[in-house]
Amino acid sequence: MKPSELPRRAGVGFKPEHFAAIDAVSQPIGFFEVHAENYMGAGGPPHAQLGKLRQDYALSIHGVGLSIGSMQPLDADHLARLKIVCDRYEPESFSEHLAWSSHDTTFLNDLLPLPYTEATLAQVCAHIDEVQTLLGRQMLLENPATYLLFEESTIEEVDFLSEVAHRTGCGLLLDVNNVFVAATNHRLDPRDYLKRFPVQQVREIHLSGHSETTDDAGAPLLIDSHDTPVKDPVWELYEELITRTGPIASLVEWDNDVPQWPVLRAEAEAAGTILRRAAERWAA
Repeated sequence: MKPSELPRRAGVGFKPEHFAAIDAVSQPIGFFEVHAENYMGAGGPPHAQLGKLRQDYALSIHGVGLSIGSMQPLDADHLARLKIVCDRYEPESFSEHLAWSSHDTTFLNDLLPLPYTEATLAQVCAHIDEVQTLLGRQMLLENPATYLLFEESTIEEVDFLSEVAHRTGCGLLLDVNNVFVAATNHRLDPRDYLKRFPVQQVREIHLSGHSETTDDAGAPLLIDSHDTPVKDPVWELYEELITRTGPIASLVEWDNDVPQWPVLRAEAEAAGTILRRAAERWAA
């Protein structure tokens, strides 16, 4: 099984509207990440652009449609299309979400949470085994941003993810913004979550912005909206984490209200500065 091996640098999620600016001059970017589902067609401009980028940069392919957390079988057609994409581009990393998004023949355009039980643990592990066997590569599993907790849950999320990695050999994708969003929504301590997270299994980190609102009781409610710069508390958590772990490949996501390329590049450069500081500390 081919392991995930992204460079321990800062990357960004690729947006087609940025292609001309990116292609005009070499960029200070360690890797680009794309959503697998956007490249499941046979050809056209998306593949032409990604093929050009792939010549010069490392690549992470991030899935949003496998429905790893579903209690139903994985969609064989979707898996086949995913394999074609991964075989075509040979990415340094492939990742998916700890979530479900399908029911019977209906695909829901969302990443929905699941209760953490022995039954869901077994099903998630079986699905990851199936994916990794078909792709012939290690998959990374991302921790979710959540807005509710299940009474049925008998396993804490950190322990659930740790056990999945232990049973399947998958890696983990640690989304620091998701940690902050979920911890705030559930009145928990994000630093405690990160201290207990199995960082030795983390192969990639995500950073993104979130929006702030209130729930029906007037309490703070954060939404993982990916439409703003990374917020200061998330940067703080990230730097504390990287100082403790050393450099890990780190991606800035900005999927809605996407800014001009220089703005997104500056976010990646901010992450790169933190990574360099951590590397210097670890080398001392």
